[in-house]
Amino acid sequence: MARILNIETSTEICSVALADDAIVLSEAVGKGENDHATQLTLLIKEVLSAASLSIKQIEAVSISAGPGSYTGLRIGTSTAKGICHALNIPLIAVPTLKSMVMGARKTYKEDDLFCPLIDARRMEIYTAVYDHGGAELVSPRAVVADKDLFSGEFMDKRIIYFGSGLNKCKPLLLNPIAIFLENFSHTAANMATIASLNFSLGEFVNLLYFEPEYIKPVHIIPSKGSGQL
Repeated sequence: MARILNIETSTEICSVALADDAIVLSEAVGKGENDHATQLTLLIKEVLSAASLSIKQIEAVSISAGPGSYTGLRIGTSTAKGICHALNIPLIAVPTLKSMVMGARKTYKEDDLFCPLIDARRMEIYTAVYDHGGAELVSPRAVVADKDLFSGEFMDKRIIYFGSGLNKCKPLLLNPIAIFLENFSHTAANMATIASLNFSLGEFVNLLYFEPEYIKPVHIIPSKGSGQL
């Protein structure tokens, strides 16, 4: 049994979930998009209060490790590291795309495949392919959305596409047996199973050297008199 604070900041919506042995005790989801710096500490206080626990009673922090929003990942990682350093507790890195599968797989068959999609601006997406158990079949990568998107590699399998990049990809996909999971919302609660397993196995990351999985370089878009990520 381990009380783990799960922090999800890789997508537009910031969220936090407190779980004990993979059972979610409380969860708080931000109300606005891309406002992680303002909301994160408030959400942490909210989930602790809802579970009637203090910050000193958690035993580990898990962070959504990316890919996803560069700024969001930086905010989540720095906050998680600060908590772990202050309390002398371990940090767990949970792959974002894999944790999305944990939230999407509940109503699908065991032989289905899952293709989570995170919008990466323009026509690019972050994606990967997993089986129902969460085993990685295609590693996380940034790709340009097109009509195939792995269907040629898994012609005999039904692929479930979902996530913030779905609207960008759906009009292009020609896979006749594809399933589009609409209105999927990825939150920190989806991290609980992986985080709990990693805790039991002692799979922690180094507080000093850990960096999120950004995948592609960060590009600075110049504006008048300033730069913006």
